[in-house]
Amino acid sequence: MPEPILPPLKPIPIKDRVSVAYAGKGNIDVLDGAFVVVDKNGVRTHIPVGSLVCLMLEPGTRVSHAAVTLASRVGCLLVWIGDGGVRLYASGQPGGARADRLLYQAKLALDDEARLRVVRKMYEMRFKEKPPEKRSIEQLRGIEAVRVRKMYELFARQYGVKWFSRNYDYNEWESGDIPNRCLSSATACLYGITEAAILAAGYAPAVGFIHTGKPQSFVYDIADLFKFETVVPMAFRIAAKKPNEPEREVRVACRDAFRQSRLLKRIIPAIEEVLSAGGLPFPKRHDEAVGPAIPNKEGLGDAGHRG
Repeated sequence: MPEPILPPLKPIPIKDRVSVAYAGKGNIDVLDGAFVVVDKNGVRTHIPVGSLVCLMLEPGTRVSHAAVTLASRVGCLLVWIGDGGVRLYASGQPGGARADRLLYQAKLALDDEARLRVVRKMYEMRFKEKPPEKRSIEQLRGIEAVRVRKMYELFARQYGVKWFSRNYDYNEWESGDIPNRCLSSATACLYGITEAAILAAGYAPAVGFIHTGKPQSFVYDIADLFKFETVVPMAFRIAAKKPNEPEREVRVACRDAFRQSRLLKRIIPAIEEVLSAGGLPFPKRHDEAVGPAIPNKEGLGDAGHRG
């Protein structure tokens, strides 16, 4: 029997949504028209999926086809993550990408000169200064790595945190030290909403410029533009308190940090700014290519904090 044709839904603009929520240890389904998590005791918890930018699914969750369908129709990105939010395994696309922007992004990534211009712009936006002249992408990547290590050390000293290096084991999450666990959880939150914004704007998470070869390469590129002004200092601040549940405290703090920094208002314009530095003409808008979850610029803004 063919699937019924569902009426179109008008997604809530990003500016009116909560940035991120988590679900774990339960079955996610649509019951009586509501998106719910049902725990082992049969208790239902309603999730307002239409007002979320991103729902992160922890180990122990099972998702029905109906739930995935509803999340897609309302433009909520589903992201499957590891313990503590340390690893992003997979994601669902909220509403479809735009072919014209995908082609534009791919052309930039495949043109050596255009790609270098994009990378230089990312460096400038991240460090608030122009990168050294006559450097290859590999050389800029090396310079960036040195600066990032120094910034970690600086924040560790600022917050009085004992710091060795950025190091953790996916397979033995609990064995990691608290600063690394806080950083991993914080960056996972940032990656989640960044990927949601990238997909909503019609671009491809996998087509990166500094980072390459991974499903979220472009996510890492764009998230790095905001990482050290948002989640990194917050992660070290929480690590300094040596909390019993560092991942939970980090998640709550991330929501506040995203709201206060108006991050969701800034991500898509930042994407367009770095890509425009490549020097190739921006694609003309084709109305038929616009997926149902893609907001226009007037619809961008920061998400409120609820719950």
